[in-house]
Amino acid sequence: MRRSFTFIAVLVIVAATIAGGLSAKSARRRSASNSNSTATSPADKYEADRIENDYREAIATVEDRYAGEVDYEKATQAAIQGMLFTLDPHSVYFPAPEFKKLKEDQASSFYGIGVQIVRHDDGVYIQSVVEGTPASRAGLRYGDRIVEVDGKDARDWSSDQVSKNVRGARGESVLLKVERAGQEAAVQFKIVRDAVPLPSIRNAFMLSPGTGYIGLVGGFQHTTDDELRDSISGLKREGMRQLVLDLRNNPGGLLDQAVKVCEKFLPRNQLVVSTEGRDAKQKAEYRATGRDRHPSVPIVILVNYGSASASEIVAGCLQDATSLGVCKAIVVGEQTFGKGSVQSILPLQDGSALRLTTAKYYTPSHKVIHEKGITPDIVVPMSDEEEENINLRRVPGGIDSLDVKLQDRVRNARDVQLDRAMDLLKGISLYTKRTPAGEKRVAKGDKVAAATK
Repeated sequence: MRRSFTFIAVLVIVAATIAGGLSAKSARRRSASNSNSTATSPADKYEADRIENDYREAIATVEDRYAGEVDYEKATQAAIQGMLFTLDPHSVYFPAPEFKKLKEDQASSFYGIGVQIVRHDDGVYIQSVVEGTPASRAGLRYGDRIVEVDGKDARDWSSDQVSKNVRGARGESVLLKVERAGQEAAVQFKIVRDAVPLPSIRNAFMLSPGTGYIGLVGGFQHTTDDELRDSISGLKREGMRQLVLDLRNNPGGLLDQAVKVCEKFLPRNQLVVSTEGRDAKQKAEYRATGRDRHPSVPIVILVNYGSASASEIVAGCLQDATSLGVCKAIVVGEQTFGKGSVQSILPLQDGSALRLTTAKYYTPSHKVIHEKGITPDIVVPMSDEEEENINLRRVPGGIDSLDVKLQDRVRNARDVQLDRAMDLLKGISLYTKRTPAGEKRVAKGDKVAAATK
């Protein structure tokens, strides 16, 4: 066991080197940024050897002096997790059994019931129910608290634990017990798992003559590009000339779909986003193809703290493109989440693996997204109550799950961010109509000023 621990401890040193966990080494890399060489310098090797020796000495001391039994495997895993914790919350260590299961899960087909869940302080709640799914047909609602899954107490489970236990083979049933507001006794549902469509766009409609709304709130999936194309085409048939693109609480998803969303409003070859890692090999640029382009459509993009990852790529890209005069977008709402990093799975020799942040996203103007987020052009804060009202109105069954007084409050609540978006688009429309044809190309700052007069 001691030999096994020493072997894995060496892997920890290698992992630290890969992660750039050695601060002195990182500083030296920055000072040598003009060099293309990635060879390990003698100083770097000395530093890695020194830390490896420190590990060996520490474990030898523990083995010789610790009063109890040493679980070397547990100690190793804690050492690696502790190292990754100092890097960022997205870098994770998978022990060999967990990594094996991860690979099996990725290769398997799982089916569910059609709900989105979220963990609160007192348990896991249903955040939304997808129409036309087993959960919708069974009668699950927004706000139901999941207390049991197949007879197992789920009160203290994380949302991941609930998700893993709810998913399973197609055609097999899962037994859920939920607590529901207004009912004393828990309600039990037997639901048969099936394929679950998870559309990115939950609604698209005309807000007013000439102004369309697209709620791209369901993440960036394989179908996002097609859904957006169809939604824009449908709204244009109804007379849309300007658009509100709602990305609030969109957690992100596939990078290629974020790029395809952006390129609908950008000229060919315009930079959408770039990724940069430790060295030149990990740098990449993603540019618009110019297909399905709608350059004349003014857009207001709604964002908030729940807008993350791919949502931030879209908001940051179109914001920068507008400052260059190649797009007509204004970002409205609140500071976004700040998840702008690329994670890679790196297998280790003992069968375990690291999920490591290997690159970060940058907007076209080279603003870093990670841990900073996107700052809206116009900040419109919302209170917790206002945000809850909007969320309840947006999810199927959200209002019906409330008592009568709360239903009236939610129905009558104003969406102050959407109201501001409408005001801006009205201002842009009026400004455009009054501007001579030869002067209609307006800078971003001028648009905002005109819209807010």
